[in-house]
Amino acid sequence: MAGIQDFWCFEDDFIGGGTFGTVGQGDPWVITDTSSAGTPLYTRVDHGETAGTFRPGVAKLVFDSQAEAQNVCLSFGDKLAFDINKVRGFECGCRFVAGTGGAKDTTTTVAWGLTGDRNDAIDSIAIASIFRLASTSAVLPVVIENDDATNTNDDVATGFSMVDTSWCKFKIDFSNLDDVKYYAGLATGSLSRVGAATTMKMSAYAAGLQPFFQLQKTSDTNVDAFEIDYVRVWGVR
Repeated sequence: MAGIQDFWCFEDDFIGGGTFGTVGQGDPWVITDTSSAGTPLYTRVDHGETAGTFRPGVAKLVFDSQAEAQNVCLSFGDKLAFDINKVRGFECGCRFVAGTGGAKDTTTTVAWGLTGDRNDAIDSIAIASIFRLASTSAVLPVVIENDDATNTNDDVATGFSMVDTSWCKFKIDFSNLDDVKYYAGLATGSLSRVGAATTMKMSAYAAGLQPFFQLQKTSDTNVDAFEIDYVRVWGVR
């Protein structure tokens, strides 16, 4: 009979009062925080918003107003728990919240998905299958990237844009590592495949992956935020 002996699934809805720390604390998540004088926020919150959009648990990453470079990353602390040859999918719900004026600051970068060992510089991550925000405007075009140390595609246009404060959902299909597929959509709608004109290969890599959500800015006072409603990663044993 098929069951947990054949399949696995990691899910987190970020419900409850647990705290994120820079070392593992009975929780798979680890925060990397490069701030020095500042104190960016990384915590679990609830969002009692308008009827029908209530989020019972959200992971919130947000800069403080200290004029310095800050990098806040939520990951497994480079514990690469998910064998790429056994992973079948990644999905998350998230949103960007601009600190001022309804537009992402020009110094802010955001990336999320599955990666190997993390790096403060997103383009220096050797193994990655990720979404990124690549715009400074209120309408936030999403691009996709992959790197398996042999095959690399950077800043592939998706035609999908996030809008400040709007919840969105994203999915990556790893069932064929010679053609990894990306999907995006608003939380209130359906997912559509994006970036299909580019073949995204991850087949040259044969080790582990971890969930990765990174918000970073160069030296600036902005208080942009990134919020994750849920994350799910699944596969076979």
